[in-house]
Amino acid sequence: MGVSVSQKAAGALARYRVMAYVTGTMLLLLCLELVLKYVVNVHGDHSPVIGTWVAVAHGWIYVIYLVTVVQLWSAMRWPLGRLVTMAAAGVVPVMSFILERRVHADAVARLTAAD
Repeated sequence: MGVSVSQKAAGALARYRVMAYVTGTMLLLLCLELVLKYVVNVHGDHSPVIGTWVAVAHGWIYVIYLVTVVQLWSAMRWPLGRLVTMAAAGVVPVMSFILERRVHADAVARLTAAD
């Protein structure tokens, strides 16, 4: 027995939700790092405040986020504009949290209607 399309979509939705929150949190941490480093100028020499790992971690997490976005987009057969919007949400502060709620509601409604 194979996995149904709605089961694949539900799995992709769960992975997307987790990665949207993780990516959004890391992006906020990166924004905090940049504000402390360049605006507040904590050390006086623009050296990392929290650490350079924040930018590196966000970069790799964003790549994983993009994979989950493509998986969900493909499973739900949404238009290309939705893919672009979901991808952009990983680099615009707070947008991943807002869009995740909309995407989740839309996906659940479509999956419920399909069953």
